[in-house]
Amino acid sequence: MENIGSFSVDHTKLLPGLYVSRKDKIGDNVLTTFDIRITCPNHDLYIDPKAMHPIEHVGAVYLRSHPSWGDKVVYFGPMGCMTGCYLILKGDLTPMEVLPLVRETFSCIADYDGRIPGCSARQCGNYRFHDLLIAKVHAECYVRDILDKITDENIKYPMTI
Repeated sequence: MENIGSFSVDHTKLLPGLYVSRKDKIGDNVLTTFDIRITCPNHDLYIDPKAMHPIEHVGAVYLRSHPSWGDKVVYFGPMGCMTGCYLILKGDLTPMEVLPLVRETFSCIADYDGRIPGCSARQCGNYRFHDLLIAKVHAECYVRDILDKITDENIKYPMTI
C-alpha cells in the first residue's frame, strides 16, 4: 500500500491549529478537508472519546445548521487518534477563510448547556457515551489558546522529508 498525504505530516512537530489536510477535485468542484487539531499529537493529552462524541454531535448540528456555511458542509467528525476533527467543506478554501466558522463552532460547543443533539437510543449508536463537561473544556481551550492567537505555525503543516 502507498502512504497517504497525511502520513507525510511530521506529527512530532505538529501543533494544535487549523490546517488544510487535502483538496480533492470532483468534477468542477473542490472539496477542502480541514484538520482541526485540538491537542498536540503523541502527548499524554488526547481527547477522551467520551468528550469527542459530544464535540461531534454538537459541532455537526451547529455546522450543518449554519446560515452561511450549512450547505457547504460535507462532513464533520473525529480523528481516530483523538487529537482533533476533520471538517470537509465544498470550495477551494484556506484556514483563514474558515477560521471564523471554526471559532464559532467551538465557541458554541464550549458554551453549550442543552441536551446533546441526537443523544438517544434511536438517534445514536452509543448514546450513553458522552462527557459534555470535558468536551466543553477542550472546546474552550482550543478557542482561547489556539484560534484566538492563530499564527503561521498553527496553519502550515510541518512536513517530513
